[in-house]
Amino acid sequence: MSTGHDLSAAVWRKSSYSGSGDETGQNNCLEVADNIPTLVPVRDSKRPTGPTLTFTAPAWAAFVADVKA
Repeated sequence: MSTGHDLSAAVWRKSSYSGSGDETGQNNCLEVADNIPTLVPVRDSKRPTGPTLTFTAPAWAAFVADVKA
């Protein structure tokens, strides 16, 4: 995991696993940008100008595989 990359060209999309809201009515949505070669930036959709985590593509693929399992 790393931070500090130029993400100005990132095209963000909400995760298909993001819910429509919890019992308080808040959305808990994750957004990913999958148009950056070799990197997968991730952010909180409620804070688009907030911090972003950036993973290598293999690390993200391993995470997703573990979550699915």
